[in-house]
Amino acid sequence: MSKLELKHINTTVNAGTAEEKRILKDINLTLNDGDFVTLLGTNGAGKSTLLNIINGSLMPTSGQILLDGQDITNYSEVKRTKDIAQVFQDPKMGTAPRMTVAENLLLATKRGQRRGLHLRGLDQHLDFFKQETAQLPNGLSDRLHTFVGNLSGGQRQTLSFLMATIKRPKLLLLDEHTAALDPNTSHELSELTNDVVQKQHLTCIMITHQLKDALKYGNRTIILNSGRIVLDLKNPEKSQLTEDDLLQYFAN
Repeated sequence: MSKLELKHINTTVNAGTAEEKRILKDINLTLNDGDFVTLLGTNGAGKSTLLNIINGSLMPTSGQILLDGQDITNYSEVKRTKDIAQVFQDPKMGTAPRMTVAENLLLATKRGQRRGLHLRGLDQHLDFFKQETAQLPNGLSDRLHTFVGNLSGGQRQTLSFLMATIKRPKLLLLDEHTAALDPNTSHELSELTNDVVQKQHLTCIMITHQLKDALKYGNRTIILNSGRIVLDLKNPEKSQLTEDDLLQYFAN
């Protein structure tokens, strides 16, 4: 089971200064096990801030965050990585460029574990890594010993996604993870994402600016506007939405 609950989340930045701004405004949200949410909103609506609150890189000004009933509001970002994985918009984030593909994957298999001085055991994982990457686009299975810094943006982002899911997380966060890619690679990674999320029954939030992707993927669509949830529809209501329906929520 993977259930996320956000209770009365408020986020204010630059408090007490002329630049003070309230970004998230009394957010109440529950994601049940297996919910695949596509998250839409204008620039500045609070989408990335919401993910940062969940992953622990930003603390809420007030409110409570529960994961499977456990209060994680005050957990550090590092402590939350045991259960929460994220793929960022920038393909350079989330991977170590001076390590090989296989070495990056080995790190991902140890997410949330205590680190110590011992043999890393890379060779015994190579067959598994070969098998996992063979199911992906971009030819990563032939580049296990290539330094990640030498990969294309699409290969690197595909690797980031595999690293985030190779050890099943309780919650997967995708912050426009296909936005920096060319259309064909973006489509391939979107289809891969949908396939993995469905097969692993992951609880997932995916930020996108593409209305067609918001309609195509997931069982639930949420729209943020000025820090508030203005739409939250699940199937079967979601399946009846059109792009025109979504556009009306972006009007000022």
